[in-house]
Amino acid sequence: MSARDLAGGAVLREAQPADVPGILALIQALAVYEREPDAVENTPELLTETLFGADPRAFAHVVERDGTVVGIAIWFLTYSTWTGRHGIWLEDLYVDETERGGGYGKALMAALAALCVERGYSRFEWTVLDWNAPSIAFYRSLGATPQDEWTTQRLTGDALEALARA
Repeated sequence: MSARDLAGGAVLREAQPADVPGILALIQALAVYEREPDAVENTPELLTETLFGADPRAFAHVVERDGTVVGIAIWFLTYSTWTGRHGIWLEDLYVDETERGGGYGKALMAALAALCVERGYSRFEWTVLDWNAPSIAFYRSLGATPQDEWTTQRLTGDALEALARA
């Protein structure tokens, strides 16, 4: 994907290693917004390896304005056994509160949708917190539909360790 100029002098582009501090700052801001300010364990080193190491397993697009990362979309590939094709799972979408309303979130979503179409991926999916009415309204405005019949399951900590030992 080539860089795309946006309103207000911003640019949407694929992330680069120099963006890691800005990406991590927005991940922390997202954690605060999602009422989990102490949950982020990520580090610049981990994020750099994940996004830019020898075998990247996640990817990121950023919106940069005046040399500062003001928006992020962090994603990875999924696979559907039913369609036989990959898809994109959006892990995090976040635009700095002071930069909202400029179309940056929609531009990030559109860039990932375009990647799906360009690469023949069958799905573009993500989760949203039930209480996050502004984000839900935003996603509905894009044409997204809830998948209410599915419930996300998660293993972490002691439960993950116990199953691994089983």
